[in-house]
Amino acid sequence: MKAYLVFFIKGMAVGIANIIPGVSGGTIALITGIFERLIHALKSIDLDAFKLLLRGKWKSFTQRTDLYFLLSVFSGAIIAIVLLARVFGFLFADYPVYIWSFFFGLILASVYFVGKTVDRWRLSVYLFFILGTVTALMFTFLTPATENSGFFYLMICGVVAVCSMILPGLSGSFVLILMGNYQLVAIDAINNRDFSILFPVFIGAVVGLIGFSHLLSWVFKRFRDQTIAALTGFILGSLGVIWPWKNPIEQAFGDKMKVIGYDYLVPHMDTEFVIAIIIMLAGIFSIWLMERNARIIEKPADE
Repeated sequence: MKAYLVFFIKGMAVGIANIIPGVSGGTIALITGIFERLIHALKSIDLDAFKLLLRGKWKSFTQRTDLYFLLSVFSGAIIAIVLLARVFGFLFADYPVYIWSFFFGLILASVYFVGKTVDRWRLSVYLFFILGTVTALMFTFLTPATENSGFFYLMICGVVAVCSMILPGLSGSFVLILMGNYQLVAIDAINNRDFSILFPVFIGAVVGLIGFSHLLSWVFKRFRDQTIAALTGFILGSLGVIWPWKNPIEQAFGDKMKVIGYDYLVPHMDTEFVIAIIIMLAGIFSIWLMERNARIIEKPADE
């Protein structure tokens, strides 16, 4: 039970990340050390698992799918979103520089602590790190495309959106905006219950979730160092979105305003800057503390 309580708390951290604009829950999952297990658990939900469930073999089903782990993580994420959404909404409205500073320090420190889990840095690993960084930066500065309601394009939107929710450094809603279909999918189709739009997106999301979890699980087993390096690059590249001193560029999507980019600013050397730096250091310290205590908390639980 102690182990699952830890997973629940980590799930809450993942949920908090999903509240923050431009931050992926996958980033926090990777930082807290549950990313690889989460991918393997999602991959195990397949036809064989459903056969076990239909035959009434509940114990075999829970063991195969790592069900209690998944329930712990996702229940923590959902509860965090429900309970803390208003709190973070208040913080972002009244203290945006300070809250961004904390997460900037947290993500910055994570680049080191995640990167150090690579067993051996070599040329191919460095190349994947650079590729991950460039890819995340590209998503940060891309111009949104125009709307496209084609069936196969909507399927691709579902695939890319769900994959970006898994990948550290990428936000699913932000990717939909870049693909030009946020208004069409997340607002118009949902509000109007337009299943001609939602159905291909749903198909793409299911295929993407199952297929991508299998792919990530496969590459983790065979190219672990390169995979972690690429994911570390994703985290580093996402720092552009989290830079504290910026003005959001917003666009109206129905009655909602969504950020489609940022005007980046150079901070003034004033009291706010000093407080922001202190808060940033607190973010760095919190990751160090989490890393330091992780073995103390989890080792007894595993035993």
